[in-house]
Amino acid sequence: MLVVRPNKGIEKIKPHMVGGMPLPAPPPSILLNSNESVFGPGTNARAAAHAAVNGIERYLESPDTFLTPSIADRFGLAKERITVGQGSDDLLARLARTYLGPETELMRSVNGYLKVPNYAHAINATVVSVPDNHFKPSVERMISSLSDRTRIVYLANPENPAGSYLNGDEVRRLHSAIPDNALLVIDSAYEEYMDAADHEPPHTLVDSANNVVMCRTFSKIFGLAGARVGWMYGPEDIVDTIRRVGLTFPISSISAAAAIAALEDTVHTDFVYKANLNGRKWLTSALEKLGLTVIPSQANFILVYFPDANRSAKSAHEYLRQNGIAVRRFASPAFDDYIRITIGYDRDLKVTRNCLFNFLSGLT
Repeated sequence: MLVVRPNKGIEKIKPHMVGGMPLPAPPPSILLNSNESVFGPGTNARAAAHAAVNGIERYLESPDTFLTPSIADRFGLAKERITVGQGSDDLLARLARTYLGPETELMRSVNGYLKVPNYAHAINATVVSVPDNHFKPSVERMISSLSDRTRIVYLANPENPAGSYLNGDEVRRLHSAIPDNALLVIDSAYEEYMDAADHEPPHTLVDSANNVVMCRTFSKIFGLAGARVGWMYGPEDIVDTIRRVGLTFPISSISAAAAIAALEDTVHTDFVYKANLNGRKWLTSALEKLGLTVIPSQANFILVYFPDANRSAKSAHEYLRQNGIAVRRFASPAFDDYIRITIGYDRDLKVTRNCLFNFLSGLT
């Protein structure tokens, strides 16, 4: 009997985040688990979304034509080199479908964004996961792992879930070693949160090369995670190709209206940037004073190491959840002793810090 079977690579796809709690727990009142902006969108973006409901019965024709001029104006880019999608994940999946296949390889840092390998597995491509330097991508190891089958080199900068980053010189050194028939994909979902002095905006490398693309999102600093809007900047021929393999109507009219209004509201994004920077510094310092180790982060989250097996990350995760606080753990063994905490409101960060103090002190 003939059985319909999926691509063999799909069998390799596993959940990358730890699932539900083993014990009953109350609904969380503090959500610090999925890297959304707790500050949400600005009032103008909310108003634009509400107004756009009046046209909800219509498809949004040519979303690139609608959205790319505003993206280009905000970031000083050429609109012809921009395309949009259902979040940056949609664009990453399209890049994989377009440039990978059997007998080809996607290279990535082993502890980088854990979802990306799934896009390669789904089309029977090989994933090459390169050892890192304590959660920071290793340029040297990535270069030495290149092969004639490499077609995509994926780099999240900053990385997720660690928040680590490569500076401009390091990214350019990696790119200079990549063959012309391979694509460097820079996932810049957290670009707007960065404050490192040696960081180089990724579009500068895209502008000087013919095999580099940058993916960005409205899900983070713009506060539109539920709207699902992302964009990609790259050479015109690659942008045209990625448009061709997209959904017929990838963006809703409501999402697009909210995104345009969010781009124009620099007062709100400036506020979110400063609030995140202050919160990230405060929480890092507060948890280090409790004896925990925090991986230096350039994003809107921190990765926290629990050194005591008797007060483990798994137990901390469960204790926080029992107290109404949701944080994130990951299925990869490399993260067994870690939890990731999204930067939220000051009051929520203080509650989380106090809850961890109680946990570490045995006041459970």
